[in-house]
Amino acid sequence: MRKRSVWLLLAAIVAALVLSFAFFIDKVTVSASSIALSEQGWKANFSEPLKASAIKDGTIYLVDQQGKKTKANLQLTQNGKSIEVNELKLGSYTLYIKREAVQGGFFKSMSTSKLSFTVHKDLQSVKSERELKEYFAKIKKQRETMYMVTEESAEEGSMDASTKSAPSSSGGEAEHSETNNQVEGVDESDMVKTDGKFIYSLLNGRVIVTDIQNPANMKKMAELPYDAEFYPTQLFLHENTLIVLGDRHVPYDYEETSGEVSNKMMMPFNSSTNVRFYDVKNPKNPKLVREIGAEGYLNGARKTGDMLYFVTNVMPNFWMLEKDNDVELRPYTFDSAKDEKTSPMSLSDLSILPGTMEGTYSVITAMNLANPEQSQVMTKGYLGGSNAMYMSKEALYLTAPIYMPSTENENKSSVDMIWNPRETNTEIFKFKLDGSDVEFVSSGEVTGMLLNQFSMDEHDGYFRVVTTKGFAWDTEALSENNLFILDAGMKKVGSIEGLAKGERIYSARFMGDKAYMVTFKETDPLFVMDVSNPSAPKVLGELKIPGFSNYLHPLDENHLIGFGYDTKSIPGENGNPPRIITGGMKISLFDVTDFANPKEKDVEIIGGQGTYSPLQYDHKALFQHRDKGLYGFPVTLYQSTNKEGYGQYAGEGAMMYEITAEEGIQQVANMIKPAKQQYENWEELVQRMVYAGETLYTISSKETKSYDLNTFKEISVVTY
Repeated sequence: MRKRSVWLLLAAIVAALVLSFAFFIDKVTVSASSIALSEQGWKANFSEPLKASAIKDGTIYLVDQQGKKTKANLQLTQNGKSIEVNELKLGSYTLYIKREAVQGGFFKSMSTSKLSFTVHKDLQSVKSERELKEYFAKIKKQRETMYMVTEESAEEGSMDASTKSAPSSSGGEAEHSETNNQVEGVDESDMVKTDGKFIYSLLNGRVIVTDIQNPANMKKMAELPYDAEFYPTQLFLHENTLIVLGDRHVPYDYEETSGEVSNKMMMPFNSSTNVRFYDVKNPKNPKLVREIGAEGYLNGARKTGDMLYFVTNVMPNFWMLEKDNDVELRPYTFDSAKDEKTSPMSLSDLSILPGTMEGTYSVITAMNLANPEQSQVMTKGYLGGSNAMYMSKEALYLTAPIYMPSTENENKSSVDMIWNPRETNTEIFKFKLDGSDVEFVSSGEVTGMLLNQFSMDEHDGYFRVVTTKGFAWDTEALSENNLFILDAGMKKVGSIEGLAKGERIYSARFMGDKAYMVTFKETDPLFVMDVSNPSAPKVLGELKIPGFSNYLHPLDENHLIGFGYDTKSIPGENGNPPRIITGGMKISLFDVTDFANPKEKDVEIIGGQGTYSPLQYDHKALFQHRDKGLYGFPVTLYQSTNKEGYGQYAGEGAMMYEITAEEGIQQVANMIKPAKQQYENWEELVQRMVYAGETLYTISSKETKSYDLNTFKEISVVTY
């Protein structure tokens, strides 16, 4: 599964890179969308700067669908590498660019080139199959030829049909564990859920129900039947319903055509994310009551109140258009309550997002969980793709990369661009949530790329995001880090730009009116930022220490816990600069009481180089019991054996700490099993820790162990 996930990720990166909406105007590349919304305007990015006088001297001008020059507001930004057009009425437009507009005279073989786009009042549904095919045909052409724009005179003016148309909710006073969620009241899917009486765990493709009502005599109650076509990946628990999300791979029916295998051989599997609902009123006998699905791979899933939302990404087989005009370009959905087979989505449920143009759908599915057997399922598909996902109780945000034009990369292969990627901006799409109704609100573009979901936050009607512009390894164009604040309409109202040049973001956390960001290259700067005034955010303080934090967790209003790695500097030889290597796992307690002077109040180093925890890349691996001040996580321990820091496997299990503002970081339990072999045993690796009442449980693929939550003495074990 891990190998498959890596290849799928690699394929997605390749696809995204080759599908970036880029024109080559002679030697100048341009990135732009063919659709815009009137309130947001339209934007094009260029690989070479345009002259500052281009708009004033008329070498760039905009023409409406009647062929008349418009009085729209044109502005050059990004040092001439972007043009923004605002105050647009509804209709179709063409931006004409004369050769003299580009600095350096890169237009050599043509006198004038053009970019066409259409402005709508709000997001439009796809009107016809023809419109969809024209959209993907254009993308297919871009992929194959990178879309060479040819010279056309202004008198022709013809346009093709396509242009006319706060703290986590976990722990606390609860009687049992909850998932370590980013947003209070918004539950995230995970591999382990509990209601305090039973543990529902997803381990190595197996969904197991364990009775923990008697910690001294735990029992395996049930295991969901194996299905070769369904691989479970995530769980939710909603009252008496167990919700299992997973990958479903259905082989295509192969057909022989003229002695050759048909085009369907190119895509041997139709992959979708399916959700199975089990009635667990009787946990000993879970009953499957319904299954729904949406084509594509899972981007993210959330549950708030009685509502379930999940997002999938899918790229249709549009490259088959030339050979097979009947290829289906709509995503498929499935609902066992309606049919035994999948069916393509209605055109009225599909839309093309503004600001980006990629051949990937973001499919958003919403369902009320009050009555899983009969609730209506609402599914919408949006062309534009998505990477990171953030959700509050009121809104869902998806991000898509905008690959900035680059003259250097225009002749490179897709694989070359992975290792020498383009600079990337980010388009953020906002959707309003009202029960099962999901409505697109607006979108906005920010400079740079996001790290993960913790790079985003919504607070008091504003959306805050941190990004890294450029690449930390690029010594010619130093990377830098930014904070942007957008209003409810996704318009930028404030920013802090140019922080920590030459570094990239390793973690971020928003807490009300404060934002915290960790960057790293040689030391770990923790930035404290005041975002109480959205139009004038500012840096309050900065702390530089060895190491870095991969995950920041709020302890209270004035303290943060950082989980990451210690680092060491190894002197360089023969005049070379020193090398920075990672050491053991590091826990830092940051005191930000004095915002201008943040301090590392306490620190704990676990093991040596090689020590790791799932918490380093998955925040849901953190155990917490706020009332007791307990924080724990799985650990695979390595001990250093030489000055270089290289470690030797020493054991696996979990660690528990009491962390308080007054006493700092104190280890209260070491549940690591000493090594009996050279390498870790993946079946025994602890994946999650939960509590119910006064009992702690550690869960691995092989077993669940119970411990007294006060003394941490082992009580019993149940093996699978």
